[in-house]
Amino acid sequence: MSADWTSAIDRARAHAPFLANALDRLPAVTELLQAGDGQAALALARKAGEGVADTASALRREKQALGLALAIGDLAGAFPLLGVTGALSAFADRALDTAIVAGIRRRVPDYDPAEPKGFFALALGKHGAGELNYSSDIDPILLFDPKLLPRRERDEPGEAAQRVARAVVEILSHVGHEGYVFRVDLRLRPASEVSPLAIPVEGALSHYESSALTWERAAFIRARSCAGDVAAGEAFLAAIRPFVWRRSLDFGAIAEIGRLTAQIRASTRGSPQVGPGFDLKKGRGGIREIEFYAQTHQLIHGGRHPALRLRGTRATLDALAEAGLVPAEEARLLGEHYDRLRTIEHRLQMQHDQQTHSLPKTAEGIEAVARLDGMASGQALLDELTAITEAVGERYDTLIMANTPTGAVAVPDQSTMPEDLEALGFADPAGVAQRIEGWLGGKVRALRSDAARAAFVAIAPDLLAALAAAPEPDRALARWEQLLGNLPSAINLFNLLQARPALIEMLARILGLAPPLADALARRADLLDPLIDASAFDLPGSVAELVAELTRFEAGDDYERKLDAVRRKVGELRFKLGVQLIEGANDPVAIGHALARIAEAALVVLTDATAEEFEGTHGHIAQSEMLILGLGRMGGGVLTHASDLDLVYLFSGDFRRESDGRRPLGATHYYNRLSQRAISALSVATAQGALFEVDTRLRPSGEQGPPAASLESFETYQREQAWTWEHMALCRARPLYGSPEGRAALAEVVHAVLTAPRDADKLRADVLEMREKMARHKPPGGPLDVKLMRGGLVDLEFIVHFIQLRERGPGLDPDLGEAVRGLAAAGLVDAALVEAHDALTRLLVAGRLLAPDAQVPGPAARLALVRACGYGDWEALETGLATARRHIADAWRAAFDETLEIDA
Repeated sequence: MSADWTSAIDRARAHAPFLANALDRLPAVTELLQAGDGQAALALARKAGEGVADTASALRREKQALGLALAIGDLAGAFPLLGVTGALSAFADRALDTAIVAGIRRRVPDYDPAEPKGFFALALGKHGAGELNYSSDIDPILLFDPKLLPRRERDEPGEAAQRVARAVVEILSHVGHEGYVFRVDLRLRPASEVSPLAIPVEGALSHYESSALTWERAAFIRARSCAGDVAAGEAFLAAIRPFVWRRSLDFGAIAEIGRLTAQIRASTRGSPQVGPGFDLKKGRGGIREIEFYAQTHQLIHGGRHPALRLRGTRATLDALAEAGLVPAEEARLLGEHYDRLRTIEHRLQMQHDQQTHSLPKTAEGIEAVARLDGMASGQALLDELTAITEAVGERYDTLIMANTPTGAVAVPDQSTMPEDLEALGFADPAGVAQRIEGWLGGKVRALRSDAARAAFVAIAPDLLAALAAAPEPDRALARWEQLLGNLPSAINLFNLLQARPALIEMLARILGLAPPLADALARRADLLDPLIDASAFDLPGSVAELVAELTRFEAGDDYERKLDAVRRKVGELRFKLGVQLIEGANDPVAIGHALARIAEAALVVLTDATAEEFEGTHGHIAQSEMLILGLGRMGGGVLTHASDLDLVYLFSGDFRRESDGRRPLGATHYYNRLSQRAISALSVATAQGALFEVDTRLRPSGEQGPPAASLESFETYQREQAWTWEHMALCRARPLYGSPEGRAALAEVVHAVLTAPRDADKLRADVLEMREKMARHKPPGGPLDVKLMRGGLVDLEFIVHFIQLRERGPGLDPDLGEAVRGLAAAGLVDAALVEAHDALTRLLVAGRLLAPDAQVPGPAARLALVRACGYGDWEALETGLATARRHIADAWRAAFDETLEIDA
């Protein structure tokens, strides 16, 4: 629809006295608007204060002209909503900056604004989001650095800063015959009732790190450094980022937003329903509730999803839909309703240049607003607003109710607690009651505050019922107690469990069924957070997608923070896969592949970060690079939760070269130092825990030698000195790190070694000798050790690697499952081995969580193991295991012409 400038001007003159007056007072701007040249009108408006000596007067003239040009362009349909609000916000930035400069120059006349320092303004609310309306207040926070603030030598920094702040407020807020620039509201500053107008940076940091409230977190979602020393403001916002964007979910904050909403609705003047006097901003289903809808989701998910850390409401709604956190249709509807409510709000403010959000109290007044907007009647406007606010209010109510814990339920009192616990099924109810009394009596650090105890009391009945119903309740209770004892604070965990009751039952199953997951939770209770997402039971994407996910570092993150960020994310991904196993959500073989993809992505990201850090000191070596070869399960691309990473570190190029950094190293020394650091990045525990155990004993020099070798020496060793068992290990080798050219060269070396001619009789003798030694020194750990038991996966590997090396080509795939399929397709093994491999691999991957000691677990864990492996009952699982072992024993006899003894 083309812009209608004539109609816009006619409606403004008829229904907006303020605009009508401005059209008469600003003929040059009006002339351009009548000609339909909105951009020229804006350009002229921005020059309206040029040549005016008084700062305040210059800004007021620009504000009037800019407001007129934007309003008429808005009414004409020429300027979109975000264009209008963005232009008003940009003017507010300029006005604040100009006022700060003027305030400083009152005491320091030679101050150079080209190099601002020591004083800055943070824009919050709609100003921070770039969404100011025509008559908005601005809500800045004014901060200063006492060391850098420009001032007279005799001025004390704090007092000098207050003079600047008072000047800013005076310049922008004073009402003269030309009106005013902006009303300035400084009440969002820390402890505003007692604090000065401008706050020292260190004092503000201390406040936000220790005593800030939930509403302040929500306010800072849209905070932006906008004026003065903008770089210092950005540094300040980066410093308080952990306060705003918490990585662990905080449903207590969501409850606080729910209470705040109720207070706003209760205190809002005017009609509670759409009609005369209805408040478009604070009323039910109004502007504020759409903003809170977006911010509530940001508070829940923004710490974990940096893509949600946006300031604009529409942009946030779109991002939430893109991330799959809200329905796309709901985000679209709320976004469109937000735009329409903001547009009507603008119409209200255009009429008299008043900061109002309420409909007029008379039918005539509502009619005038509707006509100004171009609608047919006031009733049509009321009907539209009724439909909008009902749709918004209904969705916002659903959100708050879904995320706000209900009223607390008391734990049974002391006298009846043992009986109640006995009724739940605990074997030692008196002992459990005594333990609970100890938790609440101060023995547990996380339960020493009143708020923590109240939050625990609210979940205790459901939690105790779930623990009693858990597989092996005593074990689940003991692990819960361990988890509780390790937490410095548990309020977020309790609020999460109260807001998501289904997680309580899942938590009880985790504690009762999977010791490794329970141990991980005891270290990091926030591992439960990702389980509320709809994607909790999806398998992770490709290695490339995981690398992209793991490299979403925060701006300014140093090397150690990058390591912690990767550890944190990998821990969450591995934990989710563990839960998928115990819930039977995905095939254990697929989960094993996913665990390997996660490990490979972590290796790539951490090695890149380590290399970047290392090169900062030592530079790089021309025509050379580090390569990493994966062996064993890592090479084969199927891991368990207990797998080590078998890695070989190599480097290409001339070993005689030297690096070009400020502290140069020879190639061998360079890559040995770099590989040691890369191994540490993968394996050394930090505050976020360790990632993987790394095993480099398969390197050419053995476990006593240096960790890295040149590709040339590796090739020579493999061709001339390696034992048969080392070539067997190479059958599962896969290049994991390096340039595509480097990985291809390494793969070519491996392939050449594996396809080299060899004596079949010697090969057979070596393989059998190696397996016999292994059986003597590494017997199976229990009846479910499907790896080491005879007829298990190690025997299958020996059969496959023997045939691969003997045949020099068929089935050469590092993935053992694919290798078996390739050999079966070539007629070199029985096709039954494919099913045997898959059955044993499922049992291995699931068993590492559900039976980590390889012993037959309790009844509940047996059921989970049965479900994970796809059997109907435990007897069927045992039958499947026996069948797989018989197939492997048959294949052993066919390959080696000897009987493999397996127990019944």
